[in-house]
Amino acid sequence: MQLSQHFTLEEFTKSQTGERLGIDNMPGTSALDNIMVLCARVLEPVREHFGPVHINSGYRGPELNKAVGGVATSQHCLGQAADIEVSGVANGDLAKWIAENLDYDQVILECYRKGQPNSGWVHVSYKTSGNRKQQLTAAVINGKMVYTPGLNT
Repeated sequence: MQLSQHFTLEEFTKSQTGERLGIDNMPGTSALDNIMVLCARVLEPVREHFGPVHINSGYRGPELNKAVGGVATSQHCLGQAADIEVSGVANGDLAKWIAENLDYDQVILECYRKGQPNSGWVHVSYKTSGNRKQQLTAAVINGKMVYTPGLNT
């Protein structure tokens, strides 16, 4: 199913963990609507500016989210979030561009290491109303994901 000009439902639901465990990861109507809005408002503009976007993690149903260790309140479960990268673009630069040019709920630079432009990924979320425009950097410290305000590039 085509979600927008450049993005398909398969990209948003694909999961190696889900495939390995036989988890059905198809979104319901509400999540599907949210995914389509995320594509239109965030991912298509990113693609238009930078070129092809790789979705590392898109929609995650509750069972898949639990299997990958996601928090129960994850916006991935609502179809409002995607973890993305763009080949040839530093993840810090990608996060900054989104923060400076688009509406969003959260942009999180996750597992990024300064001096290693391809490390980590960018988590971006979008809600149809009430976007917080929250910028965070996330790093694993002592085995736990720790979030700090701002994009620490």
